[in-house]
Amino acid sequence: QGEVLLAVLSNYMVDMDWLLTACPSLRKVPHVLVLHGEDGASLERLKKTKPANWILHKPPLPISFGTHHSKAMLLVYPQGIRVVVHTANLIHVDWNNKSQGLWTQDFPWKKANDTSTNIGFENDLVDYLRALKWPEFRVNLPVAGDVNINAAFFRKFDYSSSTVRLIGSVPGYHVGPNMKKWGHMKLRSVLEECVFEKQFCKSPLIYQFSSLGSLDEKWMSEFACSLSAGKADDGSQLGIGKPLIVWPTVEDVRCSIEGYAAGSCIPSPQKNVEKDFLRKYWSRWKADHVGRCRAMPHIKTFTRYNGQNIAWFLLTSSNLSKAAWGALQKNNTQLMIRSYELGVLFLPKTLQSVPQFSCTDKSRSNLVTTNLSLSFEYYGYANMFLRSSFIPLTYTQDKLALGKNIKTKLVTLCWKGDEEKDPSAEVVRLPVPYQVPPQLYGPEDVPWSWDRRYTKKDVYGSVWPRHG
Repeated sequence: QGEVLLAVLSNYMVDMDWLLTACPSLRKVPHVLVLHGEDGASLERLKKTKPANWILHKPPLPISFGTHHSKAMLLVYPQGIRVVVHTANLIHVDWNNKSQGLWTQDFPWKKANDTSTNIGFENDLVDYLRALKWPEFRVNLPVAGDVNINAAFFRKFDYSSSTVRLIGSVPGYHVGPNMKKWGHMKLRSVLEECVFEKQFCKSPLIYQFSSLGSLDEKWMSEFACSLSAGKADDGSQLGIGKPLIVWPTVEDVRCSIEGYAAGSCIPSPQKNVEKDFLRKYWSRWKADHVGRCRAMPHIKTFTRYNGQNIAWFLLTSSNLSKAAWGALQKNNTQLMIRSYELGVLFLPKTLQSVPQFSCTDKSRSNLVTTNLSLSFEYYGYANMFLRSSFIPLTYTQDKLALGKNIKTKLVTLCWKGDEEKDPSAEVVRLPVPYQVPPQLYGPEDVPWSWDRRYTKKDVYGSVWPRHG
């Protein structure tokens, strides 16, 4: 949309032919940096098919078995910057056949005399971008003149209206203060600063993702400890929540819109999936309320809930693995992470209603809204839901006076409470794509693993694997 001056596209898999066909306006962008995770023949094809002025960079992976997995876009406009964090590879099946998630928010350029650097979102973004180590390049932008495109360049925008916190992972052996900057320890440190309603004491957790690492009970306890951080409004600790894992069954995959082929994007082997200690966690992918039961999830979400009330909600590229989230080592003095990941954390906040900012929609400049002008949507399923399930969390002037302080209350789409009960709180309906609370597996349910043989034919008459 609009006049993009510079685009940074971060992803794992990139099909350049598909990308330029799906989004031909990218060819008009004068400066494009692609941060990717490709190698071998895929990388060679990427080099051959990219436009001549595009720059490719694969961030360094110093620890074996790591990937550059983050999925994001930074789009610089004459008016400001659009930040997008999402869950889809830049390939056809991810944008057409899966359940995915996307968050975006626009931010204006800073005023010339604005030298503030105490915005959490800004510092998290710049720290993350600095770790990618792309080769700095110089461009001429109509609004900023000659500038070096490095991590520090992205301090030129005013992120004070940010509605989320960034939770990133970068590879390394993180010690000292750096240990709390990345992975599950970053999530822990942000949650520790937050105050939640008393109803979330000991409330359960949901882990929902599309690839399962090789896990053990010790690490699961470490991870649950991070996701259970935070205080109740009476000062007590929330306490450890019991997690459930939302994961497709074999039958879900067999009956999906792709049949067994969908299972190739849920790439977890039997040895990881069929561990006895995981059995108590397995819960169904049920998404009737958003019409997505048969669109297999590539979205990744982690949340804490009580009924239809949400304490916090994370949309991320991170699967459930030590490589993505990190594992504590050396008597909990070091966090080892293998991969790059990026997610956005939705929290209840006290906010001031401000004019909504958009880089591309001039009609929005006069609309008074809260700074919850974010969007989070499911795309795919042959693009059926690209627009119809787009849920902008905005409030018009007759709802809120400009400058008024408001508290936000996070709920699911199925919440049936009374919005008028507390006029000082704004209910934010997050499009959580699965049933909450999740339904535990029944005795006939088998968790999908991609290296088992399945002889019962799928909706296309195929078995798995298709060959051999």
